[in-house]
Amino acid sequence: MLNAVLSLLDHERETVIELQRLLVATLAMGPDNGGDGERKKADVLKTFLHKKGLPEVTEYNAPDPRVSCGHRPNMTLIIPGVDTSRTFWIMAHMDVVPAGDASLWQTNPFELVVEGDELRGRGVEDNHHGLVTSVILAKALHESNSVPPINLGLLFVADEETGNAFGITYLLKHHAELFKPNDLFLVPDSGEPDSMQVETAEKGLLWVKVTVNGKQCHASRPHDGVNALRAAATFITKMGKLEQQFPASNPLFAPPQSTFEPTKKEANVQNINTIPGRDVFYIDCRVLPLYKLDDVMKAIRAIGDDVMKAHAVSIDYEIVQESHAAPITSEDSPIVVRLMQAIRDEYGVEPAPKGIGGGTVAADLRHAGLPTVVWSTVYENPHVPNERTNITFSLRDAKVMARVLFTDESRVIPHAAT
Repeated sequence: MLNAVLSLLDHERETVIELQRLLVATLAMGPDNGGDGERKKADVLKTFLHKKGLPEVTEYNAPDPRVSCGHRPNMTLIIPGVDTSRTFWIMAHMDVVPAGDASLWQTNPFELVVEGDELRGRGVEDNHHGLVTSVILAKALHESNSVPPINLGLLFVADEETGNAFGITYLLKHHAELFKPNDLFLVPDSGEPDSMQVETAEKGLLWVKVTVNGKQCHASRPHDGVNALRAAATFITKMGKLEQQFPASNPLFAPPQSTFEPTKKEANVQNINTIPGRDVFYIDCRVLPLYKLDDVMKAIRAIGDDVMKAHAVSIDYEIVQESHAAPITSEDSPIVVRLMQAIRDEYGVEPAPKGIGGGTVAADLRHAGLPTVVWSTVYENPHVPNERTNITFSLRDAKVMARVLFTDESRVIPHAAT
């Protein structure tokens, strides 16, 4: 049966293009990113799956009054196996990020471009690659009339790009019965073009909004006000202290240290000759598991205390997102040993467990006690202009997934024995 599935996957190039074209053209951004959610994309995907003869999906809709339909869709598609008590789950997310600066795109970001073996458009890698790859595997199983040893479960979730509250977090809270301790979980949402990175761990994630409050005045009379931008700039330049306070290194992760980066900056005043009385910026922290996020937050506040004394401003903090580091998936867990053997068999390379900065939907599953890996063969260019992926990557990654599904666990080689 495996050979029949692998043979069919060799001929799925047009299916990859067809589905990618539909997905790229169907915007799916959460309201935090200025969109109306994933409903339209979910409907397009449902129609596509139905036309291909695949089983009906089951929806688990998370209420969200901010979007026009009132909910954020999450969907499952199950192909039963011989042993229906166990499922190999492949989880992909339907939402994408905005295109960003349109002038940096060579083409319309929401129209698929096909150039030989490469595809370009917003979302083609993050996370259409994983979604399309899982779909063509399901299609090959259906068309070959193959019954896998265990269930194949496709999971299409919402809200990955803005925190997971309406996606996998909602499912784990309200529909935990979907997942069993002996299930296998693969998230094709990160990787490297050499196929070797098997992500088994993520750093803790902390996003902080920092609001610096001064006093607005005319720029020609700075003594009449308090320049919030100047104070914010001082805060940012002092952030190097965080790297000194949390200096540990762990070679499992790339990069091996914790990172603390100022990122988003909100507009302050509209004209040049006004000193801003309010300035807002954000900090993105990716923290090694040995450190507590509470301690990082205390260190950020300590920097702010120094800035307040030096500049006579007040500073407010808001934690936008906080995700403590999840348990590391063991190298001996069934999903890791199955996947690594499948990568060896398909790509002829020796994969290695790695940790990343986070955060993917895998963290929620790991927090729930469900060992999960993140893997795919990608250029690792999410969120950038001219985002691209590779059709051959999709076909071969689907073969890896097929090998995982059909693997005899008794013959796999644990990483430690290689």
